[in-house]
Amino acid sequence: IGSMAGKEMKNRGGKCLKEVHTVTEALKTLYQEKLLPLEKYYDFSDFHSSSLEDADFDNKPMILVVGQCSTGKTTFIRYLLEQEYPGSRIGPEPTTDSFTAIMHGEIEGIIHGNALTVDPNKPFRKLSSFGTTFLNRFQCVHLPNRVLESISIIDTPGILSVAKRKMSRGYDFPAVIHWFAEHVDRIILLCDAHKLEISDEFSHTIMALRGNEDKLRVVLNKADMVDSQELMRVYGALMWSLGKVFCTPEVLRVYVGSFWSSPMRMTDNRKLFEQEEEDLFADIQNLPRNSALRKLNDLVKRARLVRAHAYIISSLKEEMPLVFCREKKKRDLIYDLPIIYSRIQQRYRISPGDFPDCAKMQERLMSHDFKFKAFKPKLLAGLDELLNTDIAKLMPLLSQEEEETADQLLVQGGPFLGSQMGPFIVGNPFNHYGSNGESDNVSNVEWVVLKDKPKYDEIFYNLSPHEGKLSGSKVKGWMMSTHLPSSVLGRIWKLADVDRDGMLDDEEFALAGHLIEVKLEGFGLPHELPAQLVPPSKRQHKNSGTEIRDNND
Repeated sequence: IGSMAGKEMKNRGGKCLKEVHTVTEALKTLYQEKLLPLEKYYDFSDFHSSSLEDADFDNKPMILVVGQCSTGKTTFIRYLLEQEYPGSRIGPEPTTDSFTAIMHGEIEGIIHGNALTVDPNKPFRKLSSFGTTFLNRFQCVHLPNRVLESISIIDTPGILSVAKRKMSRGYDFPAVIHWFAEHVDRIILLCDAHKLEISDEFSHTIMALRGNEDKLRVVLNKADMVDSQELMRVYGALMWSLGKVFCTPEVLRVYVGSFWSSPMRMTDNRKLFEQEEEDLFADIQNLPRNSALRKLNDLVKRARLVRAHAYIISSLKEEMPLVFCREKKKRDLIYDLPIIYSRIQQRYRISPGDFPDCAKMQERLMSHDFKFKAFKPKLLAGLDELLNTDIAKLMPLLSQEEEETADQLLVQGGPFLGSQMGPFIVGNPFNHYGSNGESDNVSNVEWVVLKDKPKYDEIFYNLSPHEGKLSGSKVKGWMMSTHLPSSVLGRIWKLADVDRDGMLDDEEFALAGHLIEVKLEGFGLPHELPAQLVPPSKRQHKNSGTEIRDNND
């Protein structure tokens, strides 16, 4: 690599890392040469997560969407993608009964779980250990969507409420959630402003997220359905409930809003909701930029757990007799595991936070044959070198990658329009786009808005246009009165402002009104402005073969 950091990184086992060109490649090499041998030697996968594969390092950032039934998980995903995906269903009762990985693909289609677990290009091969019942409830949807070019999204079944807690899924739901939590970049935990009860399965699911709190973002959804006073009480109750389940003194960040494209029921807190949405979407938009750092962080976390595991297994091996009274000694050692933990921490100066949960480790040891391998200092020395030297040498390369790709690695498309939301971008009511984008030859196509134009003309002239055009500040108030979310109105503005001058003439205003009516009737907005929607006066310059798009090209 061009940087000195890459040239200086050497592996004690003899292989030089100077051929590595990215942080991801370096992490993959370090894992395979220094961490994986230790995992295999001490049977790490029997007690913790399975070994990592190339796809775990190479895959795009993933978002796990979790929540109780009817909290708006699927609607939230549709809001991000701005389109439906195959198999998505929405209703007041549990409708999503499967884990669905939504990923980018040029051709729309569905791949079922059993086929997914044998695909080496997908990071799901290790999920086969959860059995056929789970795999029958797991699928991958390929979708040609611009948002999915940068990230993938995992939709999950609704967490069962108190009334349904005795129902059996046929597989270990919290364990599956824990597996995904370890492999994703962001976890979105959705809560409903009307449903704050914490069921048993909800508690177990949150416990499965422990150790990944840095990835967690809590969203209080459907907040537009309550007034300001009730929202304050709901927010306080949610914080109290989450504090009890997470058992930490730190307060979680909770994003409050209504993440769907329908009109808001109550608009008292509209500005708050928009600011919260902007913060959450900015966090999601930066996931590709922070992906290498997340993988590095997860590898360090895994390496520390492997080190603690190796010392635990070695200590148990030392204590076990060769022949006699093995079963009794096994029971005694399992019972004394907290004391063994403490002894290892003091002897090797390892932080208690690096150790696995003692109760879970005791449970897994009960079913193990205790045929462990002896302590191997050479393997531990390689792991210490990884933690103390190799990772530190990667930091300059990581900084260099971030600088080189600062403007490239951002989620684009969908609601991630940034400064291209016209008068609906906070603090910039007169945003100008510059001229770009043409449409096909549409001069002979009838304009579908024409029949309703007199109705919109009356509104247009009542708003006092200047030289035949309305500025963003004049149009904004009228559009906001529809109570549609600003992200949706931003897309409508971008589609309606055909000539990209930051203002609307009478035809563009009529087009905006037509698109608003379409949205209020429950239909989706087009990603590209169809020929029949292009205003007649704008058609003479629209013959270059390109279409007007509502996303960034």
